[in-house]
Amino acid sequence: MEKVLVIDDSLVQAEYLKLILQDEYDVTVCQTGADGFLQAMSGEYSLIFLDVVMPDIDGFMLLRKLQGTVQTKYTPVILITSLSDVQHEEKGLTLGAVDYISKPFSPVIIKARANTHIKLHRYQMQFRQQAMVDELTGVANRRHYEDESRAKWREAVRLGLPFSLCMLDIDKFKVYNDTFGHPSGDKVISTVAQTISSHLQRATDFFGRYGGEEFVAILLGNDAESAYSFFKTIRQAVEDLHLPHNPAVSEWVTVSVGGVTLVPKESDLYDTYLKIADIMLYDAKRFGRNMVVWSDANKEQWREK
Repeated sequence: MEKVLVIDDSLVQAEYLKLILQDEYDVTVCQTGADGFLQAMSGEYSLIFLDVVMPDIDGFMLLRKLQGTVQTKYTPVILITSLSDVQHEEKGLTLGAVDYISKPFSPVIIKARANTHIKLHRYQMQFRQQAMVDELTGVANRRHYEDESRAKWREAVRLGLPFSLCMLDIDKFKVYNDTFGHPSGDKVISTVAQTISSHLQRATDFFGRYGGEEFVAILLGNDAESAYSFFKTIRQAVEDLHLPHNPAVSEWVTVSVGGVTLVPKESDLYDTYLKIADIMLYDAKRFGRNMVVWSDANKEQWREK
Protein backbone atom coordinates (compact mmCIF):
# COMPACT_ATOMS: atom_id res chain seq x y z
CA MET A 1 0.00 0.00 0.00
CA GLU A 2 1.35 3.42 -0.98
CA LYS A 3 2.24 5.75 1.92
CA VAL A 4 0.84 9.28 2.22
CA LEU A 5 2.04 11.91 4.70
CA VAL A 6 -0.26 14.69 5.96
CA ILE A 7 1.47 17.67 7.61
CA ASP A 8 -1.11 20.01 9.16
CA ASP A 9 -1.24 21.74 12.55
CA SER A 10 -5.04 21.33 12.62
CA LEU A 11 -5.73 17.85 14.00
CA VAL A 12 -9.36 18.06 12.83
CA GLN A 13 -8.37 18.78 9.25
CA ALA A 14 -5.52 16.27 9.27
CA GLU A 15 -7.77 13.50 10.55
CA TYR A 16 -10.39 14.42 7.96
CA LEU A 17 -7.80 14.00 5.21
CA LYS A 18 -6.75 10.69 6.73
CA LEU A 19 -10.38 9.53 6.80
CA ILE A 20 -10.77 10.38 3.09
CA LEU A 21 -7.60 8.55 2.05
CA GLN A 22 -7.14 5.67 4.48
CA ASP A 23 -9.16 3.11 2.50
CA GLU A 24 -6.63 3.28 -0.34
CA TYR A 25 -3.42 4.48 1.30
CA ASP A 26 -1.34 4.10 4.46
CA VAL A 27 -1.70 7.61 5.92
CA THR A 28 0.56 9.19 8.56
CA VAL A 29 -0.34 12.50 10.24
CA CYS A 30 2.12 15.08 11.64
CA GLN A 31 1.01 18.32 13.32
CA THR A 32 4.23 20.32 13.09
CA GLY A 33 6.51 21.14 10.21
CA ALA A 34 9.54 19.84 12.15
CA ASP A 35 7.92 16.46 12.84
CA GLY A 36 6.66 16.29 9.28
CA PHE A 37 10.12 16.90 7.86
CA LEU A 38 11.68 14.20 10.06
CA GLN A 39 8.96 11.76 9.01
CA ALA A 40 9.38 12.63 5.32
CA MET A 41 13.15 12.01 5.58
CA SER A 42 12.46 8.27 5.65
CA GLY A 43 11.87 8.57 1.90
CA GLU A 44 8.98 6.10 2.13
CA TYR A 45 6.17 8.41 1.06
CA SER A 46 4.60 8.57 -2.39
CA LEU A 47 2.75 11.84 -1.67
CA ILE A 48 2.74 14.64 0.92
CA PHE A 49 -0.22 16.88 1.74
CA LEU A 50 1.19 20.05 3.27
CA ASP A 51 -0.67 22.88 4.99
CA VAL A 52 0.76 26.29 4.14
CA VAL A 53 -0.10 28.12 7.38
CA MET A 54 1.55 26.47 10.40
CA PRO A 55 2.95 28.04 13.59
CA ASP A 56 6.46 26.55 13.69
CA ILE A 57 7.43 26.67 10.02
CA ASP A 58 5.22 27.75 7.15
CA GLY A 59 4.49 25.37 4.31
CA PHE A 60 6.47 27.33 1.73
CA MET A 61 9.62 27.17 3.87
CA LEU A 62 9.11 23.47 4.54
CA LEU A 63 8.55 22.86 0.83
CA ARG A 64 11.95 24.46 0.13
CA LYS A 65 13.56 22.08 2.65
CA LEU A 66 11.84 19.06 1.12
CA GLN A 67 12.92 20.08 -2.38
CA GLY A 68 16.49 20.59 -1.21
CA THR A 69 16.87 17.23 0.55
CA VAL A 70 18.00 14.13 -1.35
CA GLN A 71 15.56 11.77 0.39
CA THR A 72 12.51 13.94 -0.34
CA LYS A 73 13.21 16.03 -3.43
CA TYR A 74 11.33 13.62 -5.71
CA THR A 75 8.31 13.18 -3.39
CA PRO A 76 5.28 15.05 -4.81
CA VAL A 77 3.80 17.70 -2.51
CA ILE A 78 0.22 19.01 -2.66
CA LEU A 79 -0.27 22.28 -0.79
CA ILE A 80 -3.54 22.77 1.10
CA THR A 81 -4.49 26.23 2.31
CA SER A 82 -7.18 28.79 2.81
CA LEU A 83 -4.97 31.26 0.94
CA SER A 84 -6.81 31.04 -2.35
CA ASP A 85 -5.29 33.99 -4.20
CA VAL A 86 -3.34 33.39 -7.39
CA GLN A 87 -0.12 34.84 -5.96
CA HIS A 88 0.18 32.17 -3.27
CA GLU A 89 -0.73 29.42 -5.71
CA GLU A 90 1.96 30.62 -8.12
CA LYS A 91 4.53 30.74 -5.30
CA GLY A 92 3.76 27.16 -4.24
CA LEU A 93 3.99 25.79 -7.76
CA THR A 94 7.20 27.75 -8.43
CA LEU A 95 8.79 26.23 -5.32
CA GLY A 96 8.04 22.74 -6.61
CA ALA A 97 4.58 21.74 -5.37
CA VAL A 98 2.78 19.49 -7.87
CA ASP A 99 -0.68 20.79 -6.98
CA TYR A 100 -2.60 23.28 -4.86
CA ILE A 101 -5.96 22.67 -3.17
CA SER A 102 -7.93 25.40 -1.40
CA LYS A 103 -10.02 24.90 1.75
CA PRO A 104 -12.72 23.79 2.12
CA PHE A 105 -11.88 20.81 -0.08
CA SER A 106 -13.97 18.10 -1.64
CA PRO A 107 -13.23 14.44 -0.76
CA VAL A 108 -13.72 13.53 -4.41
CA ILE A 109 -11.08 16.09 -5.47
CA ILE A 110 -8.65 14.92 -2.76
CA LYS A 111 -8.94 11.28 -3.88
CA ALA A 112 -8.63 12.16 -7.56
CA ARG A 113 -5.56 14.35 -7.08
CA ALA A 114 -3.91 11.78 -4.79
CA ASN A 115 -4.51 9.01 -7.31
CA THR A 116 -3.12 11.07 -10.19
CA HIS A 117 0.06 12.22 -8.46
CA ILE A 118 0.86 8.86 -6.87
CA LYS A 119 0.57 7.17 -10.28
CA LEU A 120 2.88 9.81 -11.78
CA HIS A 121 5.33 9.42 -8.91
CA ARG A 122 5.41 5.64 -9.33
CA TYR A 123 6.09 5.98 -13.06
CA GLN A 124 8.81 8.61 -12.52
CA MET A 125 10.53 6.49 -9.86
CA GLN A 126 10.53 3.44 -12.14
CA PHE A 127 11.98 5.51 -14.97
CA ARG A 128 14.56 7.09 -12.66
CA GLN A 129 15.57 3.70 -11.26
CA GLN A 130 16.13 2.34 -14.75
CA ALA A 131 18.18 5.40 -15.62
CA MET A 132 20.39 4.81 -12.55
CA VAL A 133 21.33 1.18 -13.33
CA ASP A 134 24.31 0.09 -15.41
CA GLU A 135 22.90 -2.02 -18.24
CA LEU A 136 25.79 -4.49 -18.44
CA THR A 137 26.25 -5.29 -14.74
CA GLY A 138 22.93 -4.44 -13.11
CA VAL A 139 24.67 -2.37 -10.41
CA ALA A 140 24.44 1.40 -9.97
CA ASN A 141 25.82 3.48 -12.83
CA ARG A 142 28.04 6.58 -12.83
CA ARG A 143 25.05 8.94 -12.72
CA HIS A 144 23.68 7.16 -9.64
CA TYR A 145 27.10 7.33 -8.03
CA GLU A 146 27.29 11.10 -8.59
CA ASP A 147 23.99 11.58 -6.75
CA GLU A 148 24.53 9.05 -3.99
CA SER A 149 28.13 9.89 -3.14
CA ARG A 150 27.37 13.52 -2.31
CA ALA A 151 24.29 12.55 -0.30
CA LYS A 152 26.25 10.02 1.78
CA TRP A 153 29.08 12.51 2.27
CA ARG A 154 26.63 15.12 3.63
CA GLU A 155 25.07 12.49 5.90
CA ALA A 156 28.50 11.54 7.28
CA VAL A 157 29.28 15.22 7.94
CA ARG A 158 25.93 15.78 9.66
CA LEU A 159 26.12 12.67 11.86
CA GLY A 160 29.88 12.62 12.44
CA LEU A 161 30.24 9.14 10.91
CA PRO A 162 33.35 7.55 9.40
CA PHE A 163 33.16 7.68 5.60
CA SER A 164 35.06 5.18 3.46
CA LEU A 165 35.56 5.74 -0.26
CA CYS A 166 36.97 2.91 -2.36
CA MET A 167 38.05 2.50 -5.99
CA LEU A 168 38.40 -1.00 -7.52
CA ASP A 169 39.85 -1.94 -10.89
CA ILE A 170 40.14 -5.26 -12.76
CA ASP A 171 43.85 -5.97 -13.26
CA LYS A 172 45.31 -5.99 -16.78
CA PHE A 173 41.85 -5.92 -18.30
CA LYS A 174 43.04 -4.73 -21.72
CA VAL A 175 45.20 -7.84 -21.95
CA TYR A 176 42.16 -9.94 -21.02
CA ASN A 177 40.08 -8.35 -23.80
CA ASP A 178 42.89 -8.78 -26.32
CA THR A 179 43.23 -12.45 -25.36
CA PHE A 180 39.62 -13.59 -24.98
CA GLY A 181 37.62 -10.92 -26.83
CA HIS A 182 35.21 -8.21 -25.74
CA PRO A 183 32.14 -10.45 -25.20
CA SER A 184 34.13 -12.50 -22.67
CA GLY A 185 35.40 -9.24 -21.18
CA ASP A 186 31.86 -8.04 -20.69
CA LYS A 187 31.02 -11.30 -18.86
CA VAL A 188 34.00 -10.82 -16.57
CA ILE A 189 33.01 -7.24 -15.76
CA SER A 190 29.48 -8.40 -14.93
CA THR A 191 30.65 -11.37 -12.83
CA VAL A 192 33.13 -9.28 -10.84
CA ALA A 193 30.49 -6.57 -10.29
CA GLN A 194 27.96 -9.08 -8.96
CA THR A 195 30.54 -10.67 -6.68
CA ILE A 196 31.53 -7.33 -5.14
CA SER A 197 27.92 -6.20 -4.91
CA SER A 198 26.96 -9.34 -2.96
CA HIS A 199 29.24 -8.18 -0.13
CA LEU A 200 27.77 -4.66 -0.02
CA GLN A 201 24.19 -5.24 1.10
CA ARG A 202 23.69 -2.82 4.02
CA ALA A 203 21.39 0.15 3.53
CA THR A 204 24.35 2.46 4.19
CA ASP A 205 26.57 0.76 1.56
CA PHE A 206 26.90 1.91 -2.03
CA PHE A 207 28.50 0.13 -4.97
CA GLY A 208 28.52 1.12 -8.61
CA ARG A 209 30.35 0.96 -11.91
CA TYR A 210 32.58 4.01 -12.28
CA GLY A 211 33.43 3.32 -15.91
CA GLY A 212 34.96 0.55 -18.03
CA GLU A 213 36.44 -2.05 -15.69
CA GLU A 214 36.56 0.35 -12.70
CA PHE A 215 34.14 0.37 -9.77
CA VAL A 216 33.46 2.57 -6.75
CA ALA A 217 32.18 1.70 -3.28
CA ILE A 218 31.17 3.73 -0.22
CA LEU A 219 30.79 2.59 3.39
CA LEU A 220 29.35 4.58 6.29
CA GLY A 221 30.25 3.79 9.89
CA ASN A 222 33.34 1.59 9.41
CA ASP A 223 36.65 2.77 10.85
CA ALA A 224 39.70 2.62 8.58
CA GLU A 225 40.96 -0.71 9.88
CA SER A 226 37.62 -2.52 9.45
CA ALA A 227 37.09 -0.98 5.98
CA TYR A 228 40.59 -2.14 4.94
CA SER A 229 39.89 -5.65 6.26
CA PHE A 230 36.47 -5.74 4.57
CA PHE A 231 37.89 -4.91 1.14
CA LYS A 232 40.67 -7.48 1.56
CA THR A 233 37.85 -10.02 1.86
CA ILE A 234 36.24 -8.70 -1.32
CA ARG A 235 39.54 -8.76 -3.21
CA GLN A 236 40.02 -12.39 -2.17
CA ALA A 237 36.44 -13.26 -3.18
CA VAL A 238 37.15 -12.04 -6.74
CA GLU A 239 40.38 -14.04 -6.93
CA ASP A 240 38.52 -17.11 -5.62
CA LEU A 241 36.19 -16.99 -8.63
CA HIS A 242 39.12 -18.55 -10.54
CA LEU A 243 38.27 -16.81 -13.79
CA PRO A 244 41.20 -17.68 -16.12
CA HIS A 245 43.36 -14.76 -17.25
CA ASN A 246 46.14 -14.63 -19.84
CA PRO A 247 48.81 -16.85 -18.21
CA ALA A 248 51.54 -14.36 -19.12
CA VAL A 249 49.81 -11.84 -16.84
CA SER A 250 48.11 -13.85 -14.11
CA GLU A 251 46.56 -17.23 -13.49
CA TRP A 252 43.22 -15.70 -12.46
CA VAL A 253 41.29 -12.46 -12.92
CA THR A 254 42.00 -10.20 -9.92
CA VAL A 255 41.24 -6.68 -8.74
CA SER A 256 43.33 -3.91 -7.24
CA VAL A 257 41.70 -1.82 -4.53
CA GLY A 258 42.45 1.62 -3.14
CA GLY A 259 40.56 3.56 -0.51
CA VAL A 260 40.46 6.10 2.28
CA THR A 261 38.52 6.46 5.53
CA LEU A 262 37.87 9.69 7.42
CA VAL A 263 35.26 11.40 9.57
CA PRO A 264 34.51 14.35 7.27
CA LYS A 265 34.00 17.91 8.53
CA GLU A 266 32.17 20.78 6.88
CA SER A 267 35.50 22.19 5.70
CA ASP A 268 36.52 18.96 3.95
CA LEU A 269 35.99 18.50 0.22
CA TYR A 270 34.73 15.22 -1.21
CA ASP A 271 36.87 15.54 -4.35
CA THR A 272 40.04 15.72 -2.25
CA TYR A 273 39.38 12.28 -0.81
CA LEU A 274 38.25 10.86 -4.15
CA LYS A 275 41.74 11.77 -5.42
CA ILE A 276 43.32 10.07 -2.40
CA ALA A 277 41.32 6.88 -3.07
CA ASP A 278 42.47 7.02 -6.69
CA ILE A 279 46.10 7.44 -5.58
CA MET A 280 45.72 4.41 -3.28
CA LEU A 281 44.40 2.42 -6.27
CA TYR A 282 47.39 3.57 -8.33
CA ASP A 283 49.70 2.43 -5.51
CA ALA A 284 47.99 -0.99 -5.37
CA LYS A 285 48.81 -1.43 -9.07
CA ARG A 286 52.32 -0.01 -8.63
CA PHE A 287 53.10 -2.40 -5.79
CA GLY A 288 52.09 -5.47 -7.80
CA ARG A 289 48.29 -5.55 -8.26
CA ASN A 290 45.79 -7.94 -6.65
CA MET A 291 46.05 -6.06 -3.36
CA VAL A 292 44.30 -3.49 -1.17
CA VAL A 293 46.03 -0.22 -0.29
CA TRP A 294 44.23 1.93 2.26
CA SER A 295 44.70 5.33 3.91
CA ASP A 296 43.21 6.93 7.00
CA ALA A 297 42.62 10.62 7.65
CA ASN A 298 46.21 10.95 8.98
CA LYS A 299 47.53 9.57 5.67
CA GLU A 300 48.79 6.42 7.37
CA GLN A 301 48.86 3.77 4.68
CA TRP A 302 48.18 0.02 4.94
CA ARG A 303 48.80 -2.46 2.17
CA GLU A 304 48.76 -6.19 1.73
CA LYS A 305 52.19 -7.77 1.56
